Amino acid sequence: MFQHRSGRLAAIATTALALAAGVSTTTAFATQNHHADAAAKPTVVLVHGAWADSSSWNGVVRRLQGDGYRVTAPATPLRGLSSDASYLSDYLKTVKGPIVLVGHSYGGAVITDAAAGNPRVKALVYIAAFAPDKGESAAGLAAEYPGSHLSDDPHAPVPTALNPVPFTQPDGSTGVDLYIKPDKYRDVFLSNRLGAAKAAELAATQRPVTAQALGEPSTAPAWKTIPSWYLVAGEDHAIPPAAQRAMAARAHAHTVEVAGPHDVAVTDPHAVTRVVERAATAR
Repeated sequence: MFQHRSGRLAAIATTALALAAGVSTTTAFATQNHHADAAAKPTVVLVHGAWADSSSWNGVVRRLQGDGYRVTAPATPLRGLSSDASYLSDYLKTVKGPIVLVGHSYGGAVITDAAAGNPRVKALVYIAAFAPDKGESAAGLAAEYPGSHLSDDPHAPVPTALNPVPFTQPDGSTGVDLYIKPDKYRDVFLSNRLGAAKAAELAATQRPVTAQALGEPSTAPAWKTIPSWYLVAGEDHAIPPAAQRAMAARAHAHTVEVAGPHDVAVTDPHAVTRVVERAATAR
């Protein structure tokens, strides 16, 4: 009887080991496939612009990571176009493999200069962003087309929706930081698409940009040599939609338009993610 039970136990153990081996093999195969899929995808680098920070990409980051992409959203210093682009260019050297580089607002000017000459940047994606040509500045491009709510007085030395804050550097040099006035932020940045409480929170935590950064000319437009995609925010009160369409057409960008505000990544992260993934999967 004992021998009979021992035989049965041995058979059960053998079956269990076989099943376990099968599960282990299947799990290992699935894990290898997951890693292979992730390795085959480019890293998405998200670059914020003025009056925002990296958290403005949160909804996009969650969706891209859920789809298996490696994602990073470094902070933009917002001190000057040449220095910001140099900072991003150095940052990209730490990213392995192919890159899809995404810029919002002033961040578009930053990626335009930072990607020049980098063969690992496979695509540029502009999200309601500046895509300047050589010699053009963000401030100059915004002023070429009507529709911005940043100023109701074209002759004002500083756009009327902005609050200038002078500062002094340790070396004695001076500059001016620009903030959107709290009572203007919801209209300019969000086209009143978010509730007042959330808009007030974003206004309170906005990061300023220097006047120098917005006025500094671009030097090397990477969109002339790197394929580009553009999401036009049709209800943008910061960069006029007409300016966005013109820059997208000039860059021969694959263009989509949504009825969104300037900070469309906050209000419609799904639409932004779709554009980024189209760029990432293009051949």
